[in-house]
Amino acid sequence: MSTSSTVDRAFRAALYDTGDAALDTGASLLAADPAADAELDRRGEEFVATAWRRGWQPADVVRIVRRELDDVHVRLVSALIRAQAPHDDRPRGPRWNAQLDEVTADPAPRADRFSHATAVLELYRLLLRLPALEPLEEAAAPGPRDRRPESRVLGRIRALLAKAEATGFPEEAEALSAKAQELMARHSVDEALLAAQAPSGEAPGACRIGVEPPYEQAKAVLLDAVAGANHCRAVWNEPLGFSTVVGFASDLEAVELLYTSLLVQATTAMTKAEAAQRAGGRKRTKTFRQSFLAAYAHRVGTRLAAAAESQVGDDLLPVLASREVAVADRTDRLFPETTTTRLRGVSDAAGWEEGARAADDARVGARPRLPRNG
Repeated sequence: MSTSSTVDRAFRAALYDTGDAALDTGASLLAADPAADAELDRRGEEFVATAWRRGWQPADVVRIVRRELDDVHVRLVSALIRAQAPHDDRPRGPRWNAQLDEVTADPAPRADRFSHATAVLELYRLLLRLPALEPLEEAAAPGPRDRRPESRVLGRIRALLAKAEATGFPEEAEALSAKAQELMARHSVDEALLAAQAPSGEAPGACRIGVEPPYEQAKAVLLDAVAGANHCRAVWNEPLGFSTVVGFASDLEAVELLYTSLLVQATTAMTKAEAAQRAGGRKRTKTFRQSFLAAYAHRVGTRLAAAAESQVGDDLLPVLASREVAVADRTDRLFPETTTTRLRGVSDAAGWEEGARAADDARVGARPRLPRNG
């Protein structure tokens, strides 16, 4: 019997049936034929390539596998992504390549053949059923005249925020966050002035940012607020656990950095406030946290919107208006049909009050007022 025939029989038995018995049958066939291993891996690379054609990106696939399956499946799909990459004949942009660099293909401890085959078939079942996503086509990499020296600045910002989030000393965290905000503001001013003085013809791009449970609805609201304040738009895909953010490259970077930082700040403040509530005899942890994060997202959104309206000089309004029209057009083309969702589960008054208070204390990094030209 050929190795291809073994894999085909295993797939017919296991991939199109969700039952455990079918999975066991397929895994038994594969476990009994070691010569089929290479063909099984090749088929896995084909599943990955099909996911790319259906609009998925490396980070999306790893995220959905981590969300739906286990660590062993994450290691398996990471290895497939790395193995498929040299055969990917389509030009990719810098965001795709950065995602690929973050995919680690550490070999999983090899289980017995039956357990390994079972895990592989479970992964392939998931990959086979991935729905089509909106294709986030990336613009070509900028030429030397258009390329802007931002990577070093953004790297410094990320490093400062990482230290601020890791330290156990509030004073140190505040100093590190303040420095990061200073760099973000300076970077934003530089980008806006460059756009006004030397337009590069850059078009809006898009990225997907994971919105993980629990309390993902409140987190999606927070991400939407951060996106709006940075001249971007966010569209939440609740079933698949991410939001697609549309905007210009420098603004997308700002959204990712600020959302991550605010989420860490919110989680830290929520944990502290919850401990104080428990010390007072309260036990409604879930409703407290949901209400806390909902209030935090609402209040931070208000603060960000006010900052966005007040920090731009009149000379840049036409530039920003043009860019916002371009972002809106790209969003409408990607998502011609969207619906609104009401925030659910907000019923704890103490959680709401504590969340609003934490949002007032949050460091949102408002941009300094942009100078006028001339």
